[in-house]
Amino acid sequence: MCGISGEISFNQQPANLAAVERITHHMAPRGPDAWGFHSQGPVALGHRRLKIMDLSDSSAQPMVDGQLGLTLAFNGAIYNYPELRAELEALGYSFYSAGDTEVLLKGYHAWGEHLLPKLNGMFAFAIWERDRRRLFLARDRLGVKPLYFSRNAQHLRFASSLPALLKGGDIDPVLDPIALNHYLNFHAVVPAPRTLLANVQKLAPATWMRIDADGTTEQHTWWTLPYGPHADEHGLTLQDWVERVLQSTREAVAIRQRAAVDVGVLLSGGVDSSLLVGLLREAGVQDLSTFSIGFQDAGGERGDEFQYSDLIARHYGTRHHQLRVAEHEIIEQLPAAFRAMSEPMVSHDCIAFYLLSREVSKHCKVVQSGQGADELFAGYHWYPQVDGAEDAFAAYRSAFFDRDYADYAATVQAKWRVDHDAAGDFVHQHFAQPGADAAVDKALRLDSTVMLVDDPVKRVDNMTMAWGLEARTPFLDYRLAELSARVPARFKLPDGGKQVLKEAARKVIPSEVIDRKKGYFPVPGLKHLEGATLGWVRDLLLDRSQDRGLFDAAMLDRLLSNPQGQLTPLRGSKLWQLAALNLWLSEQGL
Repeated sequence: MCGISGEISFNQQPANLAAVERITHHMAPRGPDAWGFHSQGPVALGHRRLKIMDLSDSSAQPMVDGQLGLTLAFNGAIYNYPELRAELEALGYSFYSAGDTEVLLKGYHAWGEHLLPKLNGMFAFAIWERDRRRLFLARDRLGVKPLYFSRNAQHLRFASSLPALLKGGDIDPVLDPIALNHYLNFHAVVPAPRTLLANVQKLAPATWMRIDADGTTEQHTWWTLPYGPHADEHGLTLQDWVERVLQSTREAVAIRQRAAVDVGVLLSGGVDSSLLVGLLREAGVQDLSTFSIGFQDAGGERGDEFQYSDLIARHYGTRHHQLRVAEHEIIEQLPAAFRAMSEPMVSHDCIAFYLLSREVSKHCKVVQSGQGADELFAGYHWYPQVDGAEDAFAAYRSAFFDRDYADYAATVQAKWRVDHDAAGDFVHQHFAQPGADAAVDKALRLDSTVMLVDDPVKRVDNMTMAWGLEARTPFLDYRLAELSARVPARFKLPDGGKQVLKEAARKVIPSEVIDRKKGYFPVPGLKHLEGATLGWVRDLLLDRSQDRGLFDAAMLDRLLSNPQGQLTPLRGSKLWQLAALNLWLSEQGL
């Protein structure tokens, strides 16, 4: 797990290595173990390394193969690299290192972009083709690993994080009004290629881009997630699907244990993370660490789920670590957490993941996490609403969106206001695309390929990598994702959602954590703003030195006069959403 960066120049001048060095070293937390650079004519590549797969210097990056004429900078983990290595050796390739980096480099030489469908893992990488003088960028299927880029007439630059990319200079950090509309309406989800900054983009998941030294660019989406069972699967029963889901989850967990000596699991006490613990134990992992976090209660809402995480820890005899966080520490650590964000996120559990990752990094370098199960197996409350609705888009919008267009228009000042429901239009167009016929499948596809990428997945990557911690997410194994998309909705929606996954879990873990009310990492203090936290948010929004002319003053007064009564349909705080944006801009120096 690492941070990558680079530049390709279009003006017949050498790439700006000094800019690449600044970008790269800003990502030191992502790769604290080593760093390196490669510069050759119009291209420069940088790398920060977290040593996981191969601890030796043989896998140092950027990796240069002079004989093949290729140079690679790679962030991620390729779990099936031993099988790919054997396939390449049969083709005549020889290897000098023991990890996945060299397999990726030589696999590209052998198969070009056709390597991508062969990869099982999480990745964002750049390959410079010396003889053809072109750069190849690619991102994994579900966007687990990020890749941001900026472009002007002189060059294209890229990096694993947006704040790092800004350190290269030459970027006017003006906001994108359409992205701001997405942020305020679509629960802070800004779909690729947009970011909140007009002059910074992100490569979409399952996409590759090829850039020649003269600026000619080609881009292609190399994987999609179609919904509906295969022709021979229409007659399968619930139990048939349960067996298939359990076996696929077993395989996803097991393959992610490759090159992971110290094993950890982020254990919320819910079905997903508890199942990971059970399957790791089933796979023979003995020295297993688990980590849970809790906050003080607020607004009558409990701030921890320790009763369930403790139950799993006792049942499997894990080395359990329980972290309790007081309100004052939330306020103290929020600025640092927002500095670690590539884009502003409003989910209250960002601070939970940040603080939990700090604790986990003291004990291990690799941790498994349960992100993705809700989006793949219909675990959220809005899926039944969409399934039974005459207008699926309208049902989804009313359940998920933080604001309607009128509320959004009243929130932002006129110069930032777009004249149409941009986020709503995006979702409506996504629902209309082919590949998902059932209404609930349209919602699941949107959440799995867009919302998941730019909320839970981004949150986990940003917060764990801030502490040099590699998070592996078995539910995002592409084989399991493809299987989940074939499971009919009638086997997902019952039992409060995720029926097929819950039935699979019953074969592994105690039923007490299955037959419980759904929860997550809660931070009630950021939802029910009160006390010192409310005062801090008020100061953040009303500080004249931080006034960017974004928000309407009358709306701010309305929200501050009734902070507990202004919740979104997802039960989030509208006030916190505005404060979070201000905080992120401030912490990025924008």
